[in-house]
Amino acid sequence: MNNYFSNTRKIDPTKGVMLDDGTPNDGNRVEIGPTRLAHQEWAAAGLTLPDLPAMRKYRWERLTQHIVARGYAGLLMFDPLNIRYATDSTNMQLWNTHNPFRAVLLCADGYMVIWDYKNAPFLSKFNPLVREARSGADLFYFDRGDKIDVAADVFSNEVRVLLEEHAPGNKRLAVDKVMLHGLRALEAQGFEIMEGEEVTEKSRAVKGQDEILAMRCAHHACDSAVAVMEHFARTNVPQGEISEDDIWAVLHAENIRRGGEWIETRLLASGQRTNPWFQECGPRIVQNNEIVAFDTDLVGSYGICVDISRTWWIGDRKPTDAMVYAMQHAHEHIMTNMEMLKPGVTIPELTANCHKLDDKFWQQKYGCLMHGVGLCDEWPLVAYPDKAVDGAFDYALEPGMVLCVEALVGEVGGEFSIKLEDQVLITEDGYENLTTYPFDPMLMGET
Repeated sequence: MNNYFSNTRKIDPTKGVMLDDGTPNDGNRVEIGPTRLAHQEWAAAGLTLPDLPAMRKYRWERLTQHIVARGYAGLLMFDPLNIRYATDSTNMQLWNTHNPFRAVLLCADGYMVIWDYKNAPFLSKFNPLVREARSGADLFYFDRGDKIDVAADVFSNEVRVLLEEHAPGNKRLAVDKVMLHGLRALEAQGFEIMEGEEVTEKSRAVKGQDEILAMRCAHHACDSAVAVMEHFARTNVPQGEISEDDIWAVLHAENIRRGGEWIETRLLASGQRTNPWFQECGPRIVQNNEIVAFDTDLVGSYGICVDISRTWWIGDRKPTDAMVYAMQHAHEHIMTNMEMLKPGVTIPELTANCHKLDDKFWQQKYGCLMHGVGLCDEWPLVAYPDKAVDGAFDYALEPGMVLCVEALVGEVGGEFSIKLEDQVLITEDGYENLTTYPFDPMLMGET
């Protein structure tokens, strides 16, 4: 059989010009995406891939509808996750979070313009919904020095001219995150600056059909990566030479191998370092017969966040009775709270009716009961009763929302904590738990 170059450069040599997700079957393409490994695993699991052009159109339409509903001329986005949502394009995402050089303007009539790195105008070319690619939104001191104000004036003037054409007479402009000189320049152009984050968070909160399919694929890829990490930990920890960083590095590598993108935090800890929670992954050598707990916070395939937590007992002895009880209590906490989830239930009702942790675990409980998730942790947040602020989240759940249900169980001054978290889709008549990764049977007291 002849081995043509046109075949070897394909992501999936068994398919034609296009993949099942509606993207080019070309390993040399500009547009990033899942790898051959991910596609093979999803096919074996019988997963349906999203239609990415349809997903992009859904997001574009949803943002536009929210702009129009609020009577805004447009929405100006600097946050790289909002830019990803609007355009599905990426460019040095983590660097961009602290050096904001990209921007997207979505006008009320749907006309969308991206400002990107001057040498990379081609990165959004795959998406026909992006009508123009420009440069010049880099309004940070490192790049512009003492002439930021000049650059901001030029940029803001471009925004004004665009909106005069696509939303004539309307000076109400929503902005998500903007540098100081950018804000001043936009206001000098006569714009009334509105709350852009409210627009983007509400838009992103309800997932479309293809976003849900993408999330299912991302979940499967994350589960596969976590399984490799667990195997590595259980195989190597008893030898006494493996650090927390060694274990955590496996998840990073396996995520990238499937076309994932990054991990937002360093939340893996072992032994007594699990209490208090939020100690970051480090060089500690994990000992045999200890707890290992982690929170993925993983931005995976298709840029979808998979935010799950598990706690493992690794060793040849049994965990203590206190550990088993804490694990069972944490499991009861998330499963009981999950049962409240359905369309129409309000966030204050979730707060008021939540499962009550034992008093000894209350002080070190997690920062919230639940939170939204999509491209990252998102709106809304469901607070515990003692942290809830009246009027902050007076909204009802809708089908298509996805919430992470949290539990952190550990005593003040204790020797361990249990961290659990599942990712849950709100359906038309209730909920579906998207998280299938098993709970440690030793800690659950099942073996």
